[in-house]
Amino acid sequence: MARVLGAGAGAAGSLGPIGVRFMVGGDGSGGGFALVEHPMPPRAAAAPLHRHSREDEYSYVLEGRVGAQLGEEVVFGTAGDPIFKPRGQWHTFWNAGNEPARLLKFVSPAGFERYFAAMTELPLAAGPPDLGAIAAVAARFGLELDFASVPRLLQEHGLTLGAGAPKRRLRRHGLVRSNTLCRITCLEDRRIDRLPRNGPSLCQMACISLIRVAASGLGATLMEA
Repeated sequence: MARVLGAGAGAAGSLGPIGVRFMVGGDGSGGGFALVEHPMPPRAAAAPLHRHSREDEYSYVLEGRVGAQLGEEVVFGTAGDPIFKPRGQWHTFWNAGNEPARLLKFVSPAGFERYFAAMTELPLAAGPPDLGAIAAVAARFGLELDFASVPRLLQEHGLTLGAGAPKRRLRRHGLVRSNTLCRITCLEDRRIDRLPRNGPSLCQMACISLIRVAASGLGATLMEA
Protein backbone atom coordinates (compact mmCIF):
# COMPACT_ATOMS: atom_id res chain seq x y z
CA MET A 1 0.00 0.00 0.00
CA ALA A 2 1.37 3.40 -1.01
CA ARG A 3 1.95 5.83 1.84
CA VAL A 4 3.85 8.99 2.70
CA LEU A 5 5.98 9.23 5.82
CA GLY A 6 5.99 12.87 6.79
CA ALA A 7 9.08 14.76 7.91
CA GLY A 8 9.67 13.92 11.55
CA ALA A 9 7.19 11.02 11.51
CA GLY A 10 8.20 7.54 12.60
CA ALA A 11 9.54 6.23 15.88
CA ALA A 12 12.86 7.75 16.96
CA GLY A 13 15.47 6.98 19.58
CA SER A 14 19.05 7.46 20.68
CA LEU A 15 22.02 5.27 19.79
CA GLY A 16 24.29 7.23 22.14
CA PRO A 17 26.37 9.66 20.04
CA ILE A 18 23.81 9.79 17.19
CA GLY A 19 20.08 9.33 16.77
CA VAL A 20 17.90 7.01 14.71
CA ARG A 21 14.47 7.49 13.10
CA PHE A 22 12.73 4.36 11.85
CA MET A 23 11.17 4.88 8.41
CA VAL A 24 10.67 1.51 6.68
CA GLY A 25 11.10 -1.92 8.27
CA GLY A 26 11.11 -5.42 6.92
CA ASP A 27 7.36 -5.73 7.48
CA GLY A 28 6.76 -2.84 5.10
CA SER A 29 9.23 -3.92 2.43
CA GLY A 30 8.55 -7.62 2.25
CA GLY A 31 11.92 -8.21 3.90
CA GLY A 32 13.82 -6.66 1.01
CA PHE A 33 15.27 -3.66 2.84
CA ALA A 34 15.01 -1.37 5.84
CA LEU A 35 15.37 2.41 5.88
CA VAL A 36 16.38 4.59 8.82
CA GLU A 37 17.56 8.15 9.23
CA HIS A 38 20.52 9.13 11.40
CA PRO A 39 20.71 12.70 12.76
CA MET A 40 24.28 13.37 13.83
CA PRO A 41 25.52 16.20 16.10
CA PRO A 42 28.67 18.08 15.05
CA ARG A 43 31.87 15.97 15.15
CA ALA A 44 29.96 12.93 16.46
CA ALA A 45 31.52 9.48 16.08
CA ALA A 46 28.67 7.14 15.12
CA ALA A 47 30.18 3.78 16.09
CA PRO A 48 33.40 1.80 16.50
CA LEU A 49 34.79 0.09 13.45
CA HIS A 50 32.38 -2.75 12.73
CA ARG A 51 31.35 -5.19 10.03
CA HIS A 52 28.12 -6.91 9.05
CA SER A 53 27.79 -10.55 8.12
CA ARG A 54 24.16 -10.52 6.92
CA GLU A 55 23.43 -7.27 5.10
CA ASP A 56 24.83 -4.48 2.92
CA GLU A 57 24.45 -0.82 3.85
CA TYR A 58 23.97 2.20 1.63
CA SER A 59 24.14 5.67 3.20
CA TYR A 60 22.78 8.73 1.42
CA VAL A 61 23.89 12.07 2.85
CA LEU A 62 21.02 14.53 3.29
CA GLU A 63 22.90 17.39 4.89
CA GLY A 64 26.29 18.17 6.37
CA ARG A 65 29.62 16.50 5.73
CA VAL A 66 29.96 12.83 6.61
CA GLY A 67 33.22 10.93 6.89
CA ALA A 68 33.53 7.17 6.59
CA GLN A 69 36.29 4.61 6.91
CA LEU A 70 35.79 1.74 4.46
CA GLY A 71 38.47 -0.86 5.04
CA GLU A 72 41.68 1.18 5.02
CA GLU A 73 40.20 4.01 2.93
CA VAL A 74 38.73 7.22 4.37
CA VAL A 75 36.13 9.04 2.26
CA PHE A 76 33.87 12.05 2.71
CA GLY A 77 30.39 12.76 1.39
CA THR A 78 28.15 15.82 1.30
CA ALA A 79 24.46 16.28 0.47
CA GLY A 80 23.48 14.03 -2.42
CA ASP A 81 26.39 11.61 -2.07
CA PRO A 82 25.84 7.86 -1.54
CA ILE A 83 28.32 5.78 0.47
CA PHE A 84 28.30 1.99 -0.02
CA LYS A 85 29.34 -0.29 2.86
CA PRO A 86 29.20 -3.95 1.78
CA ARG A 87 28.86 -6.81 4.22
CA GLY A 88 32.13 -8.27 5.40
CA GLN A 89 34.00 -4.94 5.22
CA TRP A 90 35.19 -3.17 8.36
CA HIS A 91 33.78 0.34 8.35
CA THR A 92 32.41 3.21 10.39
CA PHE A 93 31.18 6.77 9.85
CA TRP A 94 31.04 10.13 11.58
CA ASN A 95 29.95 13.75 11.24
CA ALA A 96 33.06 15.39 9.81
CA GLY A 97 31.73 18.93 10.14
CA ASN A 98 30.97 21.53 12.77
CA GLU A 99 27.28 21.60 11.86
CA PRO A 100 24.64 18.86 12.32
CA ALA A 101 24.49 16.19 9.62
CA ARG A 102 21.78 13.75 8.52
CA LEU A 103 21.86 10.67 6.37
CA LEU A 104 19.50 7.99 5.17
CA LYS A 105 20.65 4.42 5.65
CA PHE A 106 19.31 1.65 3.42
CA VAL A 107 20.03 -1.84 4.74
CA SER A 108 19.48 -4.86 2.51
CA PRO A 109 18.05 -7.33 3.28
CA ALA A 110 15.90 -6.07 6.14
CA GLY A 111 16.39 -7.16 9.73
CA PHE A 112 19.17 -4.93 10.99
CA GLU A 113 16.64 -2.27 11.95
CA ARG A 114 15.89 -4.56 14.89
CA TYR A 115 19.49 -4.07 16.07
CA PHE A 116 18.91 -0.32 16.19
CA ALA A 117 15.65 -0.88 18.07
CA ALA A 118 17.43 -3.11 20.61
CA MET A 119 20.18 -0.52 21.07
CA THR A 120 17.67 2.23 21.83
CA GLU A 121 16.49 0.10 24.77
CA LEU A 122 19.94 0.06 26.40
CA PRO A 123 20.65 2.75 29.02
CA LEU A 124 23.30 4.41 26.84
CA ALA A 125 22.95 7.74 28.66
CA ALA A 126 22.85 6.31 32.18
CA GLY A 127 26.56 5.86 32.84
CA PRO A 128 29.77 4.45 31.36
CA PRO A 129 29.01 2.33 28.29
CA ASP A 130 28.16 -1.28 29.08
CA LEU A 131 30.32 -2.72 26.33
CA GLY A 132 29.42 -6.26 27.29
CA ALA A 133 25.71 -5.56 26.79
CA ILE A 134 26.37 -3.78 23.50
CA ALA A 135 28.51 -6.66 22.23
CA ALA A 136 25.83 -9.16 23.22
CA VAL A 137 23.21 -7.28 21.21
CA ALA A 138 25.58 -7.03 18.25
CA ALA A 139 26.25 -10.78 18.32
CA ARG A 140 22.52 -11.48 17.96
CA PHE A 141 22.57 -9.68 14.61
CA GLY A 142 25.85 -11.01 13.23
CA LEU A 143 27.66 -7.72 13.86
CA GLU A 144 31.31 -7.51 14.95
CA LEU A 145 32.47 -4.42 16.87
CA ASP A 146 36.06 -3.26 17.33
CA PHE A 147 35.77 -1.20 20.54
CA ALA A 148 39.54 -0.66 20.62
CA SER A 149 39.29 1.45 17.44
CA VAL A 150 37.36 4.24 19.17
CA PRO A 151 40.23 6.23 20.79
CA ARG A 152 42.14 6.30 17.47
CA LEU A 153 39.06 7.41 15.53
CA LEU A 154 38.36 10.21 18.02
CA GLN A 155 41.93 11.45 17.89
CA GLU A 156 42.54 11.16 14.14
CA HIS A 157 39.31 12.85 13.08
CA GLY A 158 38.69 15.26 15.97
CA LEU A 159 35.48 13.53 17.05
CA THR A 160 33.44 13.23 20.23
CA LEU A 161 31.18 10.61 21.76
CA GLY A 162 28.45 13.16 22.39
CA ALA A 163 27.27 14.68 25.66
CA GLY A 164 26.47 11.41 27.36
CA ALA A 165 26.24 10.50 31.03
CA PRO A 166 29.77 9.04 31.21
CA LYS A 167 31.07 12.61 30.90
CA ARG A 168 28.51 13.95 33.38
CA ARG A 169 29.56 11.32 35.87
CA LEU A 170 33.23 12.20 35.43
CA ARG A 171 32.42 15.87 35.89
CA ARG A 172 30.37 15.21 39.01
CA HIS A 173 32.91 13.02 40.76
CA GLY A 174 36.14 14.30 39.21
CA LEU A 175 37.74 10.95 39.96
CA VAL A 176 37.39 7.60 38.23
CA ARG A 177 38.77 4.25 39.29
CA SER A 178 38.96 3.15 35.68
CA ASN A 179 40.17 -0.45 36.08
CA THR A 180 37.53 -1.32 38.68
CA LEU A 181 34.76 0.35 36.71
CA CYS A 182 35.71 -1.43 33.49
CA ARG A 183 36.06 -4.82 35.16
CA ILE A 184 32.44 -4.44 36.30
CA THR A 185 31.29 -3.11 32.91
CA CYS A 186 32.95 -5.92 30.98
CA LEU A 187 32.29 -8.98 33.14
CA GLU A 188 30.05 -10.59 30.52
CA ASP A 189 32.40 -9.73 27.67
CA ARG A 190 35.02 -12.32 28.63
CA ARG A 191 32.87 -14.99 27.01
CA ILE A 192 32.75 -12.94 23.81
CA ASP A 193 36.48 -12.14 23.77
CA ARG A 194 37.40 -15.76 24.66
CA LEU A 195 40.38 -14.54 26.68
CA PRO A 196 41.87 -16.11 29.83
CA ARG A 197 40.11 -15.19 33.05
CA ASN A 198 43.31 -13.74 34.54
CA GLY A 199 43.92 -11.32 31.68
CA PRO A 200 42.16 -8.07 30.68
CA SER A 201 39.53 -8.50 27.99
CA LEU A 202 39.42 -6.45 24.80
CA CYS A 203 36.27 -4.89 26.20
CA GLN A 204 38.07 -3.87 29.40
CA MET A 205 41.04 -2.35 27.58
CA ALA A 206 38.74 -0.39 25.24
CA CYS A 207 36.58 0.75 28.16
CA ILE A 208 39.61 2.19 29.97
CA SER A 209 40.67 3.97 26.78
CA LEU A 210 37.22 5.50 26.35
CA ILE A 211 37.18 6.77 29.94
CA ARG A 212 40.66 8.27 29.50
CA VAL A 213 39.49 10.15 26.41
CA ALA A 214 36.42 11.50 28.25
CA ALA A 215 38.42 12.42 31.35
CA SER A 216 41.13 14.24 29.40
CA GLY A 217 38.47 16.53 27.94
CA LEU A 218 37.15 17.39 31.39
CA GLY A 219 40.32 17.74 33.40
CA ALA A 220 39.25 14.80 35.54
CA THR A 221 41.70 12.65 37.49
CA LEU A 222 41.91 8.92 36.89
CA MET A 223 43.04 6.27 39.31
CA GLU A 224 44.11 2.92 37.88
CA ALA A 225 43.05 0.82 40.88
